[in-house]
Amino acid sequence: MDAVTGYASYALPIAIALVGVWLLVTVVRYVRADRGTRVSMRQAVRVRWGWVRLARMAGLTVTDKTPSLLAQIAAQKDGVTPAPRVLTPKIKVKPDQYGVIVRARTLPQVGLEEYQKAARFLADAWRCTRVSVLPDGPGRVVIRGVRSDPLTTPTEHRPTGRPPTDLTRWELGVDEYAARVCVSLANVPGVTVAGVPGAGKTSGVNKFVCDFAPSPAMQIATADGKVSRASEGDYADLVKRMFAFCGDDLDEANELFKRLVELRKRRSATIRDVLGVKNMWHVGPSPQWPLTVLIIDEAHTYFREYKGSDPTTKRLAALTAENARLVEDLVKKGRSVGILVILISQKTTGDAIPTFIRDVCPIGLSFAQKTVEAAVAALGEDIRNWPDASPVTLQDPAYVGVAVMAMQGRPGYTRIRTPYVSDTDAARVAEDTSHLTADPDLCLDALLRSTGRTTAAPRAPLAK
Repeated sequence: MDAVTGYASYALPIAIALVGVWLLVTVVRYVRADRGTRVSMRQAVRVRWGWVRLARMAGLTVTDKTPSLLAQIAAQKDGVTPAPRVLTPKIKVKPDQYGVIVRARTLPQVGLEEYQKAARFLADAWRCTRVSVLPDGPGRVVIRGVRSDPLTTPTEHRPTGRPPTDLTRWELGVDEYAARVCVSLANVPGVTVAGVPGAGKTSGVNKFVCDFAPSPAMQIATADGKVSRASEGDYADLVKRMFAFCGDDLDEANELFKRLVELRKRRSATIRDVLGVKNMWHVGPSPQWPLTVLIIDEAHTYFREYKGSDPTTKRLAALTAENARLVEDLVKKGRSVGILVILISQKTTGDAIPTFIRDVCPIGLSFAQKTVEAAVAALGEDIRNWPDASPVTLQDPAYVGVAVMAMQGRPGYTRIRTPYVSDTDAARVAEDTSHLTADPDLCLDALLRSTGRTTAAPRAPLAK
């Protein structure tokens, strides 16, 4: 007994010290947090303290009529039967800038479906704009409650200037629950981006360029149908990191497309001998065999149908028809050799981007649209069944920079807030990484020479 008393005299100060350290850490985290996170931290405390009562009112508990082992031992023979136990799922709560993330256990008769049915009650009780419930592994769910709407909260992205760790991962932004949204570029032949002017299309592509520019395993060419020279358009700050650029001149664009189709043919003919595989994505991009991205902004400029019988109109019609054929070749045959085409247009209807090109692109994003028909062209017929997610609802200025897309593994469509990249940051990244710019044709020539393969005479770099 004296020994127990002696240990007790040490236990109390230790417990007080531990509680003091925990309180100190909590206070420091609270003081250092931004305003939104502080509100969420207070919200997290309310969620924890009120969970047992709220779970019972929301039907997220289960009654266990079997007494616990301790109750069975304590019960006397012929005594009163122990009362049934009400089991409440255990939770862990984590606050962030937008709200709380609650990870909860499931119970018999209280599974994912029951949590999803109770989502609207949880949103009211936790004072959240919306609440989502998703599976989090066997026997677990994750409940995301957002207090402020991430879609109407403008965000900025400052490029780090460091090479990305994964060239197949394209980080688009955050969804309506502030969860990061990423898409895989592996084995993707094309991407379409649609939206009315000023909705955020070019800004989203700028982020793509800035994030991947520090990698020598990525090379970019651009055709911008809005301008005649790079200095006049949205890519003036990024052109230093592009191995080729052309404006609205159809002859220049045709030459660029021809050169890239020729690159595609040369890669297809040599990929087995050089890389030892028939699909570049089995080994991944490299500085010697870079992922080659062709950005076609205002794509309708290069594909529109010219109608007329005069020689000039006939020549332009022939050029645009050939442009469509060349880009079709890149989209349909360039995937396995590491060529990606990003097509941008206000509307991705068949007259802007031919359907034999548009419908082959597995990734489609749409910023704000004015008509349902334009939304259908960009995202598919199924968008009619999801009116709340339609890009037609994004015409408010608060939604500039918000896009809609269909995500694999998720039902319906996802709305994404894409961050803004300032012109200053874009210019800085392009300047710092300009030395990494290389013509993929010349890279292939050097790779073939190093492996002792025969190749055609080196080609002159594409003019910017």
